Amino acid sequence: MTSFKRTTYSLILLFVVGFFCSFYAEAQRVRGKRQRGNPETAERMDSVQGDSLYADSLALADTTRKKKEPLDAPVQYEAADSIVFTQGGYAHLFGDGKVNYQNIELTSALITMNMDSSTVYARGIADTTGVESGTPVFKDGETPYESKVMRYNFKTKKGFINSIVTQQGEGYVTSQDAKKNEDDVIFMRNGMYTTCDNHEHPHFYLRLSQAKVRPKKNVVFGPAQLVVEDVPLPIAVPFGFFPFNSSYSSGFIMPTYGDELNRGFYLRDGGYYFAISDRMDLKLLGEIFTKGSWGVSAASNYNKRYRFSGNFNFSYLVTKTGEKNMPDYSVSKDFKLQWSHRQDAKANPNSSFSASVNFATSSYDRSNLSSLYDPNQYSQNTKASSVSYSRSFPSIGLNISSTFNVTQNTRDSSMTMTLPDLNISLNRIYPFKRKKSVGDQRWYEKISFQYTGSLTNSISTKDNLLFKTPLNQWDNGMQHKIPVTATFSLFKYINIVPSFNYTERWYLRKVKQSYDPASTASGHVRRDTINGFNRVYDYNMSVQMNTKLYGMYKPLFMKSKELQIRHVFTPTVSYTYTPNFGASRYGYYDTYTYTDEYGEVRTVQYSLYEGAAYGTPGKAMSQNISFSIDNNVEMKMRSDKDSTGYKKVSLIDQLGANLSYDMANKKWSDLQMNLRLKFPNNYTFNMNASFATYAYQFDKSGNIVVGDRTEWSYGRFGRFQGYSGSFSYTLNNDTFKKLFGKKEDKEDKNKENPEEGEEKEDGTTDQQKTNSNMRKTEAASMDSDGYLAFKFPWSLSLSYSYSIRENQDKEKFNIKKMRYPYKLTHSLNISGNFKIGSRWNMSYSSGYDFTSKEMSMTTLNITRDLHCFNMSCGLVFGPFTSYNFSIRANSSMLRDALKWDQRSNTGSSVTWY
Repeated sequence: MTSFKRTTYSLILLFVVGFFCSFYAEAQRVRGKRQRGNPETAERMDSVQGDSLYADSLALADTTRKKKEPLDAPVQYEAADSIVFTQGGYAHLFGDGKVNYQNIELTSALITMNMDSSTVYARGIADTTGVESGTPVFKDGETPYESKVMRYNFKTKKGFINSIVTQQGEGYVTSQDAKKNEDDVIFMRNGMYTTCDNHEHPHFYLRLSQAKVRPKKNVVFGPAQLVVEDVPLPIAVPFGFFPFNSSYSSGFIMPTYGDELNRGFYLRDGGYYFAISDRMDLKLLGEIFTKGSWGVSAASNYNKRYRFSGNFNFSYLVTKTGEKNMPDYSVSKDFKLQWSHRQDAKANPNSSFSASVNFATSSYDRSNLSSLYDPNQYSQNTKASSVSYSRSFPSIGLNISSTFNVTQNTRDSSMTMTLPDLNISLNRIYPFKRKKSVGDQRWYEKISFQYTGSLTNSISTKDNLLFKTPLNQWDNGMQHKIPVTATFSLFKYINIVPSFNYTERWYLRKVKQSYDPASTASGHVRRDTINGFNRVYDYNMSVQMNTKLYGMYKPLFMKSKELQIRHVFTPTVSYTYTPNFGASRYGYYDTYTYTDEYGEVRTVQYSLYEGAAYGTPGKAMSQNISFSIDNNVEMKMRSDKDSTGYKKVSLIDQLGANLSYDMANKKWSDLQMNLRLKFPNNYTFNMNASFATYAYQFDKSGNIVVGDRTEWSYGRFGRFQGYSGSFSYTLNNDTFKKLFGKKEDKEDKNKENPEEGEEKEDGTTDQQKTNSNMRKTEAASMDSDGYLAFKFPWSLSLSYSYSIRENQDKEKFNIKKMRYPYKLTHSLNISGNFKIGSRWNMSYSSGYDFTSKEMSMTTLNITRDLHCFNMSCGLVFGPFTSYNFSIRANSSMLRDALKWDQRSNTGSSVTWY
C-alpha cells in the first residue's frame, strides 16, 4: 500500500470517528433533555443539578433574614401608559416601559420589576390575531438583544432569555433558550446562525445544538447541521468557531478549494493577514496543487495622509505539468511584480514621485489560474511599467525629471527598458532685459533663450537576456537644445518671430561600415563599433510671420435670436534655413564602395550614428518655406437659459492646412489638412488627412515608385493617402425618453431624483441608515393609469473604428489613373447590460471585423441575486472558449465555505484537428 493510500484511509477513518462521536454526543444531549423533562427522572439525576443553564440565578432565598445589599446606581424607569405598584415591592410598567441601570437599558410593552430583589421580568403583548408587539429589547452597552420573554437580575447581572435574537458581525444568532452571565457571555441551546437578514424565517442557517456567544468576539458551537429552505441537509460539523472583530486586527485567511485538470486539486489564496499599523498592512497567501505545483504571494497597502499612498504585490509560481520522467513533463518558474505609488500634491509642491509597475515573466499569465479564466488578462500581450521623479527649483527656474520605463511583449518575450530617461529644462531667460525698466521696452530686451537637456539609456532584448547584456551594448546618448527667439510687431498687426535653434548630441560610440563579401550579414556589410566620446551638433535659423483677420456677419434670418457669426482667419508664413551637415568636415557621414553583380562600382553613403538615440543631422542643405492657414467660426445667439443672455455655439472649431516648399532641393511637401468640430455634450470630431504632392510612375524595372512630377501637373489634386478614426455612443432606456419623451415624464423624473438622497435632520439618508447586511429593495412604482410600471433597464455601447488606406497591391494598380485603389478596414464593437427584474443582471461584449469577416471574442456574464446567495455564470466564445458557473454565499465569512464552482478546464479550447 502506497503512502498516499495510507494517508487517504487515515483521513477517512478520522473523519468517520469524529462524525459518529459528534452525533453520539448530540444523542446523549437529547436523551438528557428528555430525562430532565420527566420529574421522576429529574429527581434521580444529579447531573441536572449541575446544569448551569437550568440553575435559576433569579430564584432568591429568604431575604428577610439577610441584610439587603444596595445597588451601585439608581434604577430609572418609565412607562407611556401607567405604572402600578403592588404588595411585595413589585412595580408593573404598562405601555412602552423602559428601565435604565448604569449602561443597561430594557424596553418592552410590559415590564414587572421587583424593587426588593432587583429582578425584572419583560414580555410583549399579543393582539387579537395573536401577533405580538412590544417584545423586549435588552441593550447592554452597545450590544442589543431581541427576545420574547426575558428575566434579569440587576445585582448578579444574570438572566434568562427566551427566543433571543442578536446580531454578531455579518450574521444573526438566535436561540429558543439562552442564559446570560455576569461577563456578558450568552449560553444558548437549540439555536441557529444565519447571515440572512430575514432571521425569523431565513433561507439557510446552521442549526446549533449548543453555543457560547461572546458578543463582538466569537461564537463557539457544538454539533451543527446545515439547513436550506427548512430542509436539513446531510452536511454536519462536530464543532465550529465564528470570530467577530469590528476593529482592525490580524488574522488567518481561509483558502479556497477546487480542482484543475492539469494540476489536480488545490487550495488557493489561504494565508495570514498582518495588521501592521494604521498606515500599512501585509497579506501573505499561498497555493498548493496535488500534482506538485505551488505558489506564494505578498500584498501590501500603505497610506500616509497628505503624503503618499500606494500598494505592492509580488507573486511567485512554480508550475508542474505532465507526469514525471515522461516527455510531456515540464516545470516553469514565473513571477509577477506590481507596484503603484502616488504622492499627494500637498506633500511637496516642488517635487513628486510616482510609480506604476506591472512586470511579469512572459509565461506568468499562462501559469496563473486566475488569468486563465479571465479572457481580458489572458489575451493581453503588452505590459508597461514606469517610475518617475521630478524636482523643480523655482528660485532659478530649473526643472529636473527622470523616468524609468519598461515595455514587455509577452507574445515573443521581447522587452524594452529605459534606465534612466532624464530631462532637464531651464525656464525662458531674457538676458538683455533691464532690472529697472523705464519707458518703452527696447527691441533687444525681447530676445530670450531657454535650455532643454535629455539623457537616455535603453536596450531592446529578450526577457531572459536582460541581465546578461553588457552595458556597452545599451543605446545611450545625451542631447542639448538651446532655442533663441524674439517677438516683434510690424504695423501693429503682424507678428514677426525670428529664432535660432542649436542642438548638440553626445554619443559614446559610432558604427563604421564596410563591404565584406565573406560576411553573412545583410548585404555583406560589416559593422565595427568604435567606442569613445562623439559630439554631434546642428543648428538652423528661421523667421515666422503671422497675423489674425476677423470677419463678422449678421444673418438676415432669425432676427429675434440676434444671430452673429464671427470668422477668425490666421495665416502663417515661415522660412527655415538648415546647412548641409553631410559635408565631410563635420564627420557625421562616411562612404564605402563595392562592385555589384554587373561589374559596376557602387558608392554607398551612410551615417556613423545610424540608429542612435537622438538621430543624426540631415545631410542636405534645406531652405524651407512653409505656408499654413487656420480657420475658426463661431456663432453667438440670444438665449434665456444663459446667465449672460447670449449663448456661444462653435460651428467650426478648427479648419487648417499647411504646405511647404524646399527651395534648395526644389521639392514640395505633402499637403496636411485637419478638421475639428465640437458638438453638444462634449462630443468632439477630429479628422486629419494627408494629400501626396507627387504622382506615381514606373521606373526602369517596371516598379511603381513616387516620381518627380506633381499631381497638379496632371491636372489632379493631391493624392489622398488615407484617414483613420473612431467614434462611440451609448444608448440606454432613457435615451429615447430624452428625445421623444413627454414633458411631464421629464418633470416627474426630476422631482423623483431629489427624493432619493433626501437628508434627514441628523444629516443621514434613508439608504445610509439601511443596514449594510439588509437586502436593498425597491418600492413598486405605478404608471399614470394606476398599473404597475414596467421597468427594463438596459444599456448598449457601440464603438466603430475605421481606416482608409491605399491598397498597395501591384496587381490592383490602376494604370489609367496611376492610382492605387483604397482599402477600408473597419470593425464594430458592442458591449452593454440589461436587467430582467431586480435580481437578474446580464452583461455582454462582442465585436465584428468586417475585413476578416470574423467575430471577435464574445463574453456573456449572467448573475442572479438569490438573497443570501449569489449565482453567476460566465461564457466566453472565440479564441479562448470557456465557461464557469458559481453559486456562493454573500457573506464574506461564509463565501469560501458555502460555495459550488464548476468551470471548463484550460485545455478545452485547444483545436486538435
